Amino acid sequence: QVQLVESGGGLVQAGGSLRLSCAASGSTFRINAMGWFRQVPGKQRELVAFVTYGGGIRYADPVKGRFTISREPSKNTVYLQMNSLKSEDTAVYYCNAGYYSGGVAFKGDYWGQGTQVTVSS
Repeated sequence: QVQLVESGGGLVQAGGSLRLSCAASGSTFRINAMGWFRQVPGKQRELVAFVTYGGGIRYADPVKGRFTISREPSKNTVYLQMNSLKSEDTAVYYCNAGYYSGGVAFKGDYWGQGTQVTVSS
């Protein structure tokens, strides 16, 4: 099993920034990609961004140019730097990890507990 522990959510004003962190532990040999999803009540969980261990990165269109995903391999940690936040970015953000086999989408088998991000307008 792979355990994911997130941190960094909170309340921020529109236009502000937050950085989320997610540390993986356990059977990390099972994963070659990590990413972030978000979910608001009544809607499906949606992919925000992901990074592969080979260096590939993809972003969802609504966050392109504002969010940056990065990875610190020595710490098995992935970060999501969120700038120019908007009220529509308000959601619970989930760290996700798993095996990436190619393509434009990613959804791994392992999930964090979620962290709330609230952007006030």
